[in-house]
Amino acid sequence: MNNYCGLYIHIPFCAKKCYYCDFPSYSNLEEMITPYIIALKKEIQLIAIKYPDIIVKTIFIGGGTPTYIDSKYIIEIMETIRNNFTIINNAEISLEGNPGTYDFFKLSDYKEGGINRLSIGVQTTQDRLLNDLGRIHTKRQFLQAFNNAREIGFNNINIDLIFGLPNQSMEDWQETLEEVVRLQPTHLSCYSLIIEEGTPFYELYRKGRININEDLEREMYYYTKKFLTSQGYNHYEISNFAKEGFQCIHNLIYWDVKPYIGIGSSAHSFLNNNRFSNYNSVEKYIESLANNQLPISSVNKLSKEDLIEEYIFLGLRKIQGISARDFFNTYGEKIESRYGKTLDKLVRENLIKKGENIALTSKGLDFANYVFQSFL
Repeated sequence: MNNYCGLYIHIPFCAKKCYYCDFPSYSNLEEMITPYIIALKKEIQLIAIKYPDIIVKTIFIGGGTPTYIDSKYIIEIMETIRNNFTIINNAEISLEGNPGTYDFFKLSDYKEGGINRLSIGVQTTQDRLLNDLGRIHTKRQFLQAFNNAREIGFNNINIDLIFGLPNQSMEDWQETLEEVVRLQPTHLSCYSLIIEEGTPFYELYRKGRININEDLEREMYYYTKKFLTSQGYNHYEISNFAKEGFQCIHNLIYWDVKPYIGIGSSAHSFLNNNRFSNYNSVEKYIESLANNQLPISSVNKLSKEDLIEEYIFLGLRKIQGISARDFFNTYGEKIESRYGKTLDKLVRENLIKKGENIALTSKGLDFANYVFQSFL
């Protein structure tokens, strides 16, 4: 096993569930927070016993809304990780948050606890659109939260944004990008809205009460690429842009199909070519760890074919694509030997380009899912 791995910590609690969100997160479960943190710390200890040689390369605390819970819990989680795992020097340690759930004092605690990267869920800077999304923060709260973070000394800050929203004009999106870039965050994640089944947005969409303009959504994406690259951001993954030296190392672990461990309810792990996941139920997760049992609900042993497919469709998300040499060194065969006809077809369709690396073209970015499916 490669001893270096990423560590993901899942905090499933939110002040309010956003209307578009299908992540495993919950509001109105405040009474579960303390027992959940106790269980989380227990899982960290049990995982460290099971895998004593692990060296943690990155830590990402996500959710949910990790900044919703008391900051003392984040400090306790970080202490438990440090007491049980070896962490590399200058490890990237990210905390995801909603600007409506933390203040100067919480940010100070995060900094003191070892967090060195913030990921702020802004989504848009228009208050009317934030309200439509069910977000609990305002533009003013975001600006205050960002300025507080800078004042405290957070130099590595990501901003999450969403485009293709109902009632969002091109002018709205351009204004959002311009206002955010003016703050000079080191990283931006710009996602197209996906309406997921089981969400309030899905019901509204099904009833015809909201509409998505797909042509406008593509125009927004093209503008995003052009504008952010003109502002000094490197477009390094389909939805991600970074200043030099500030790519998200944790997410690159996923896209490079490297080992990672997920801690918390609903968390997924990838170790020794096995994918395993924890119980979705917060109650079942807590109960399992109260009995000193790891809360694993399923284990899937990946075949060589599974691993190759994941390597390709995750690796092609990166703008630099996948290395033919790395493919050969990892799997003992040339990528052309396995996928020659598929590669030639995609080249003819101008969806991929071939050289030392195989990567999506600009057109391929628009038809990424079609390209990925071609390798399955």
